[in-house]
Amino acid sequence: MSNEQYSKSKYCNANLAVNLRTLDLNLLLVFDAIHGERSISKAAQKLHLSQPTVSNALARLRERLGDPLFERSAQGMLPTAKAKRLAEPIRHALTTLERGLRGDETFDFALAEREFVVAVEDYGEAVILPGFTRWLAEAAPNLRIRIRAESSAQLKAELREGAVDLALDYFALPESVYRNKCVMTETLMSLSRPGHPALGERLSLEQYLAQRHIVLGGPSNARPMIDLALSKRGLQRRIAVTVPHFISMPLMVQSTDMICTLPRRMAQLYADNFRLRLHAVPLRIPQFPVYLMWHESLEADAGHQWFRNHLMAFCQRL
Repeated sequence: MSNEQYSKSKYCNANLAVNLRTLDLNLLLVFDAIHGERSISKAAQKLHLSQPTVSNALARLRERLGDPLFERSAQGMLPTAKAKRLAEPIRHALTTLERGLRGDETFDFALAEREFVVAVEDYGEAVILPGFTRWLAEAAPNLRIRIRAESSAQLKAELREGAVDLALDYFALPESVYRNKCVMTETLMSLSRPGHPALGERLSLEQYLAQRHIVLGGPSNARPMIDLALSKRGLQRRIAVTVPHFISMPLMVQSTDMICTLPRRMAQLYADNFRLRLHAVPLRIPQFPVYLMWHESLEADAGHQWFRNHLMAFCQRL
């Protein structure tokens, strides 16, 4: 029998009944760190422990749970099927415990070294977070922000489980366990290159419809607000290019005769940085909200309160 076969048989023959009262809960911290980092050495760095200490802890947990849990591969320490089943409830339990322990403490923002995970689409990443991170670097230099791409399909679960602290989006989450705060309202503007042969200072509806447009792609069941407004009048744009991110738009507008339509603050930002011409959209468009969202379990968290209140205040000044 090979060493690997022996190792697997050892875990298979282990007593799988685990008594939580006798389980060292520090082992769950080790499990969570290895699962997140896919590396024993990186997990050791995250936990401020030595690598042998983390290896020994993993060995103890393997023995208690009767499973290898992680197996070495070219991609790092890959979780077994059992580890994949355990990962979410362990992360949720640790997050709940951390929040409970933090709940009544004051937050010393000048010295705190906490990390906040913020899920945003590229609007928030371009318009809101650059200025806020500049302010934060002066006010609380040891705080860290991890910016995550906002994924609508997983956002609710990530907020609930603590993988994401806050999210910025145009659509509020309807369930009562989520908090939704409108932090700003937006409208739309269009961009063209200077010297566009068909456009002057004022963009008429006729000119708007005659141009070739760059548009943002999205879910098949979602339509941009401008297209909904046009369709009510029996009109539609000439869509030439569909892109996955707003940042593609000014780059294409800059070197072609195509135009694009996007949120006003983002259009102003791109007009300044890419030397493009701003145009009012030649159609009545209602303003739309931008929401900051979080899970109710973080409502009383002192650090989260401080961070989100300052982020809300910053958004309202834009």
